[in-house]
Amino acid sequence: MTASDLRPAGPRLAGAPISWGVCEVPGWGYQLPAERVMAEMERLGLTATEFGPEGFLPVDPEAKKVFLATYDLEAVGGFLPVLLHDQDTDPISAVDAFIDSCLATGAGVVVLAASTGVDGYDARPVLDDLQWKTLLSNLDRLADRASERGVMAVVHPHIGTMVENADDVQRVLDGSHIGLCIDTGHLAAAGADPVAITLANLDRVKHVHLKDVDAATAAKVIAKEMSFSDAVANGMWRVLGTGDVDIRAMIEALEEAGYDGWYVLEQDVMFKDGEPEGEGPVADVRASLDYVKAVLA
Repeated sequence: MTASDLRPAGPRLAGAPISWGVCEVPGWGYQLPAERVMAEMERLGLTATEFGPEGFLPVDPEAKKVFLATYDLEAVGGFLPVLLHDQDTDPISAVDAFIDSCLATGAGVVVLAASTGVDGYDARPVLDDLQWKTLLSNLDRLADRASERGVMAVVHPHIGTMVENADDVQRVLDGSHIGLCIDTGHLAAAGADPVAITLANLDRVKHVHLKDVDAATAAKVIAKEMSFSDAVANGMWRVLGTGDVDIRAMIEALEEAGYDGWYVLEQDVMFKDGEPEGEGPVADVRASLDYVKAVLA
């Protein structure tokens, strides 16, 4: 344990299981147990976390609440891939079940990703106008449903989903009223400027995932020279402040604008060869946490 482990992270900083390699994609790699991940978050001084993929935490909402309380962790909500562009698929039931967990644990954010309908993030179809209309209509239905039930739904631009790049984001902004989860890394990796998008749409930014990226590796993904999963395994996501995203400018812009939501620290990793040796991913999370606390200070 280091001195930085003992410093409180602050009430608006949250962890994410993906920083420990815990992911919803089948075959992603070795999945660290929830007990280790939550204990390491607590040791770092984090006071809140997103849920992680279905099944990582106890499925029963009340059991989930008790489990998190064991580690003095507040629930933020979490990432939920949902099929939104298919007229024959109604996403309401899946989102309602997720909201049940949010309400039971005191969480407030449903982070929607516009799923392609297949596992993984290595390819996505091209939507026609009707499919886009369906997607945008569903986003508003889900935003309204969440609001009616006392939580907030936001849409998360993400590589390999139907809302990925700057054009997709603009289409969402123009065609719906749902708020945005700005993921600095995914937007940058898709060739967008997350700071510019944020500054132009401060009233729509409701949740933030802080992620840094190696731009050269991300460019290979966009050029179809490398799959998304291989890029992650090869370290595309970096410790905050060591990649090519201006994380400091992003935080400073949000703070100046009066943003009072969560900053969720994320560095997606994949452990292809089994359990990581030594200290493992907590070392990188600690470095990212220290960086963000210094910027906020």
